Amino acid sequence: MITADLTDAGWTVSKNTVAALMAEMGLAARPKRKRRATTRPGKGRWRAPDLVQRDFPAQGINRKWYGDGTEIRTDEGKLQLASVLDMGSRRIVGFALGEHHDAELAYGALAMAVAVRGGQVPGVIMHTDQGSEYTADLFRAACERLGVCQSMGRPGSALDNAVIESWHSTLEFELRRVEHFATRAAARAGVAAWIEDYNHHRRHSSLGRVSPVDYERALAGKDAA
Repeated sequence: MITADLTDAGWTVSKNTVAALMAEMGLAARPKRKRRATTRPGKGRWRAPDLVQRDFPAQGINRKWYGDGTEIRTDEGKLQLASVLDMGSRRIVGFALGEHHDAELAYGALAMAVAVRGGQVPGVIMHTDQGSEYTADLFRAACERLGVCQSMGRPGSALDNAVIESWHSTLEFELRRVEHFATRAAARAGVAAWIEDYNHHRRHSSLGRVSPVDYERALAGKDAA
């Protein structure tokens, strides 16, 4: 990714040279951390079938969305973040921030994602864990109304939702560990700015080393042609 950034900046440099310089400077990719399962479904709770079955890739945008929630710590207390990621472009198409990790927050992220996609996403798979926010009547009714197909992994298995877990790991490493938020308002602004930067500037090897937004623009250009 660093090689791609340098090339765009006008430098002529090979990946081997970049790797050697990084080694000299003691720079390396961050290690992956194991995550403990935290979601436990209630007895008798409704749950959606697993339509993904760990087959995470998507052949185009608006095919598979992944959603989950996490928390942002501030001096005023925790702020909850719910996100929706489109696997077709790795773009965070929807997110919502609030003081409560509940169905309203999850619905807010979904509503934003649908609005970003023009209001029509019939047949898109929305894959989540079996958290109460996603099994709630409010969220289920919204999905049914919008033509969104709910999908859920097994209880207590973070690997069944590895896509959004990986994104949360990036958020943790690049924002939550390095930024201190004195207020919830500062956290809201900081998270929104970070997601905006992620969508417009984060390169992905699976996308040909371009950002999610640039990938979608290129895709739209091909469709128009």
